[in-house]
Amino acid sequence: MPIETKAAMSNILKNVDGNTWVKKAKIEPSKAFRELQVPSGEGKSFGEVLGHYIGEVNDLQGQANKAIEKLVTGKSKNIHETMLAVEKAEIAFKTMNQIRLKVIDAYREIMKMQV
Repeated sequence: MPIETKAAMSNILKNVDGNTWVKKAKIEPSKAFRELQVPSGEGKSFGEVLGHYIGEVNDLQGQANKAIEKLVTGKSKNIHETMLAVEKAEIAFKTMNQIRLKVIDAYREIMKMQV
């Protein structure tokens, strides 16, 4: 599918938002993972770490959007830099999506356990 306009690209990138796929899980990370701790020893909960990385992915998507806007408006002529920003955002999003799926699977398995 060729992207011919800045509006079309913006529309596509708006549909890829880190917050929307978290909402699809129908769980609130801050409540569901409050007791789980990250083994890093920093004292942050799993939900806080997950939220931090979701924010980073969202920032990468924002940087990719800005790079595309600069390329489309003519402020930048470096297509390589733009493509790197877009690919970095895409890889980060796909990774976070896989993490999301694993967390949801783990949550469902825990819910199936008999206490």
